Amino acid sequence: QVQLVESGGGLVQAGGSLRLSCAASGLTFSTYTMGWFRQAPGKEREFVGRITRSENTYYADSVKDRFTISRDNARNTAYLQMNSLKPEDTAVYYCAAVPAGTSVYKYWGQGTQVTVSS
Repeated sequence: QVQLVESGGGLVQAGGSLRLSCAASGLTFSTYTMGWFRQAPGKEREFVGRITRSENTYYADSVKDRFTISRDNARNTAYLQMNSLKPEDTAVYYCAAVPAGTSVYKYWGQGTQVTVSS
């Protein structure tokens, strides 16, 4: 069965950095687009960014130039490098996977908490 497991969340001061990982199993990782989303308390889940099979990346305006998504197909892992963190980045961060030939995020991880203190 497919599993996506996020890790790397935690508490960090404003201006700091964190790197989240998303370890995938049960799928042919290299064929999937991998996305990152986040959900803050009382807010809807929002798109953070994604990386395609060909390693093209796309970001929400709110994180552009601060966050970087990458992938290591040999390790079946996607990463979200977060720099210059702000308190408004506080949220549960989720990774998700889109099968080739579709546009639907079919598989989701359980999320990892990121808290940015001011």
